[in-house]
Amino acid sequence: MTSRPVDVVIIGGGLAGLCCAIHLSKHQFRVVLIEKNHYPKHKVCGEYVSNEVLPYLEYLGFNPFEHGAKSITKFELTTHNNKSISAKLPLGGFGISRFKMDYELYLLAQNSGLEVIHDTVMDVQFEEDIFKTALKSSESLSSKLVVGAFGKRSNLDVHFKRDFIKKKSPYLGVKVHSKGEFPDDKVALHNFRGGYCGVSKVENNHINLCYITSYDAFKTYKDIDQFQKSVVFKNRALSHIFEQTVQVFDNPLTISQISFKTKKPVENHMLMCGDSAGMIHPLCGNGMGMAIRSAKLASDVMIDFLNNKISTRQRLEDAYTKSWNKTFGLRLKVGHSIAYLFRQDWLAPKLLVLLRGLPFLVPQIIRMTHGKPIKME
Repeated sequence: MTSRPVDVVIIGGGLAGLCCAIHLSKHQFRVVLIEKNHYPKHKVCGEYVSNEVLPYLEYLGFNPFEHGAKSITKFELTTHNNKSISAKLPLGGFGISRFKMDYELYLLAQNSGLEVIHDTVMDVQFEEDIFKTALKSSESLSSKLVVGAFGKRSNLDVHFKRDFIKKKSPYLGVKVHSKGEFPDDKVALHNFRGGYCGVSKVENNHINLCYITSYDAFKTYKDIDQFQKSVVFKNRALSHIFEQTVQVFDNPLTISQISFKTKKPVENHMLMCGDSAGMIHPLCGNGMGMAIRSAKLASDVMIDFLNNKISTRQRLEDAYTKSWNKTFGLRLKVGHSIAYLFRQDWLAPKLLVLLRGLPFLVPQIIRMTHGKPIKME
């Protein structure tokens, strides 16, 4: 079979894949983005984004506030025994749904002239310094570079025998959108036994409620409703929000086997981007920002490679790995530590008392899980 030649194939059309594709197309490279689903589509996601990515989104030609994003400046944390603390976000952020943001970036990608194919990738082979990507439709693409941006967990992770996929993960994510009263400018994180729930506004005045829990906490209950009534609603703040708002979705969205295991930024010579490269615990609330920022890191080194400023593939892979680890290594370590501490139900209330006594620690912790505004040269 003859493979159609392009410069870059990007597998996955989420935030990382779309931003990377738009970025590369601005430099006139032949880019093909492959996404198995059609837009728009809801995803299980906290839907809060740090303002650190605004300069980069502006460069790409996307202004989230033109699409109804809510400006967020305040943070609230509650424990399962109903103790709370509030703080101002050091940099701030915005709330926008994946349904809206992915779709608008997709339209921008189409207008940028790059090719979007709705298909499923079956295999990627790397031979003689060229990638060959086989699609379910029987089409084949040959390219100098391939970006893996296929999300938290994919059949491709199994196909490529990635280390993290070999281990079962005990986490379940649940998301709903509701209508009702909630401040536009606040993101809240409410702890309950076995998990925590993020709450913030997105466009259309919808409230995003997204929580993660362990299977151990969930498995003794027959369904989500029973689990929420018996466990989640023990947190009075969550109980109030769920009871005083009207759900927009017919049924909650769920995702299972969420893994926070360490992943490699480069796998089988492919540059991994977004959740495919690594995930921060939702407790830290900035996975979307990390995905967008990783797209810039990957795009910058690929542009240098395609323009022969990086001379070999090994140097390309080393440069991306170094850049990724420098940018996200500390965030992930802090995220793991915070999540571990708050999983200890006996410890979380004590930590909150400590933070109340030393309120300057809260903004410092938030800074450690977020980044400074992206500098555009």
